[in-house]
Amino acid sequence: METRTAEIAPGIYRLSTWVSEIAPPAGFTFNQFLVLGEEPLLFHTGPRRMFPLVRAALGRILPPEKLRWICFGHYEADECGAMNEWLAIAPHAEVAHGQTACLVSLNDMADRAPRVLADGEVIALGADRRVRYIDTPHIPHGWEAGVLYEEGTGTLLCGDLFTQLGDGPALTQGDVVGPAIAAEDAFRASSLNPTTGATIRRLAGLSPRTLALMHGPSFAGDGGAALRALADDYDRRVRAALTA
Repeated sequence: METRTAEIAPGIYRLSTWVSEIAPPAGFTFNQFLVLGEEPLLFHTGPRRMFPLVRAALGRILPPEKLRWICFGHYEADECGAMNEWLAIAPHAEVAHGQTACLVSLNDMADRAPRVLADGEVIALGADRRVRYIDTPHIPHGWEAGVLYEEGTGTLLCGDLFTQLGDGPALTQGDVVGPAIAAEDAFRASSLNPTTGATIRRLAGLSPRTLALMHGPSFAGDGGAALRALADDYDRRVRAALTA
């Protein structure tokens, strides 16, 4: 395996590792995102056993010890398995997440106390770089799920939303909704509930210009339209489940 790097928006880098053994023959990508600034932020840590690869890739962009913030979508190995490894090499880094994640997992599992973020709270990474935390409980899964929105570039760090199979380009202007629907058909990974569509449409209201996917290529274009189309598919799934 190798971890490749690509700039998907100004000052935002995708670190991507394709694993052929997961869901063959297409395989599966695991992506982390480095947001540069006076206080650099890493969104997703990668699994613990992937840490040496991801650390080496990040080190080609930034000395790892300069990391200031470590964030992720929800508490799961591929999102935060290497959390404490990053805390060990970045002495000034803090984990930051929503209240639920901190109460049920991170206060105990993180080697340093995490910063608790309120829904809509902003972390300033520098004079012209701000990320906003947004609670998305159970969306697409995980009681404690949340996303980050980088306001300057209009980049939504959207965690497991739009998950797809395969190893595509770092950045695409093509369809990310169809492959996400196919992956949901295959994995059934989402926690369907009556608020799913509304929560995703709330994100669409941000009108993001870039969607940073954890599993799949990042998307450049009308992120709001893509999110609304994804919400429509989840609404369809909820209706089908209620009438089954």
